Amino acid sequence: MSTNHHFSAKIQGWYSIHKRDLPWRHDNDPYRIWLSEVILQQTRVVYGESYFKLFISTFPTIHDLANAPEDQVLKLWQGLGYYSRARNLHKTAKLITNEFDGVFPNSYTELLALPGVGPYTAAAISSICFHLPHAVVDGNVYRVLARYFGIEDPIDTGQAKKRFERLANELLDAKQPGNYNQAIMEFGALQCKPKTPVCDLCILKNSCVALQKNKVNDYPTKQASKSIKKRYFNYLVPLLPNKQTALIQRKGKDIWQQLYEFPLLESNSQLTLENISKESNLPEWVSADELSLFNPEPWVHQLTHQRIYASFWIVPTDSIASTPVSISKLADYPVSRLIERFLHKFFD
Repeated sequence: MSTNHHFSAKIQGWYSIHKRDLPWRHDNDPYRIWLSEVILQQTRVVYGESYFKLFISTFPTIHDLANAPEDQVLKLWQGLGYYSRARNLHKTAKLITNEFDGVFPNSYTELLALPGVGPYTAAAISSICFHLPHAVVDGNVYRVLARYFGIEDPIDTGQAKKRFERLANELLDAKQPGNYNQAIMEFGALQCKPKTPVCDLCILKNSCVALQKNKVNDYPTKQASKSIKKRYFNYLVPLLPNKQTALIQRKGKDIWQQLYEFPLLESNSQLTLENISKESNLPEWVSADELSLFNPEPWVHQLTHQRIYASFWIVPTDSIASTPVSISKLADYPVSRLIERFLHKFFD
């Protein structure tokens, strides 16, 4: 038996015993597989499963998702982060409904052309739903292959990505590509875990290079991480008569696009009661004498390459530049987790 076939057979044998009963594994419906893969791109299964069930119960078919307002899709996505995934999900649902009569394309190339579908998702859908020989390469696969073969190339370089893709496709079981792809991802998620791999019970322990070198936790390797950008957000929370406030939808190419938030003043450093009135962008409806700071210490919200320092300023006022929103309706709007946290702390 060749090394590749031996590896593939062992992984799939393990999977047949240990695979989890997950709701998208009950059939190979492209809509359900696509939805699960998009949710799981940046989200662990234990957290993403509840979102999958919520989306499927709200939008049983891709037509239902396509015909929903974007705000409803974003509201259901709230808390998952990386909101471009939700916007692309909606775009793809519309495209497939309107251009493909609701039927998913069944080739890797056509799948790759869909909004938000990259090589990983296209490989997952094409192999699981259409039995096409395309290997998935996600974080789990990088980790398993790097450890087993002792590959020291940093996985965040273009050259290494191509090497891992070639290796993954060489190892792929062309007769059962979907089963193999799910097996190696599950193996990485449950057995060859990032921090506490179960090496002593591993089916591959006798031939794993990282284990033989006693360097399991050193794989996979990465280049030095990008520097974290610090941003200072000052949310101006207007308290209007008749239990009203204001929410503004974020536009432009930035984080949380299309989500709602309180009027925002971004500053170069942390502001105090003494110096916020000197900010040139302070709206006219804000009276410095009436301001109060809800959180004396900024709330720190960590994103992939950004760290937000958020201060919430309470602003009693009679009028604002935007359309007022009833405080009782705030829960209807899709917001970031940061804004959601404030809503629960201040208005509940």
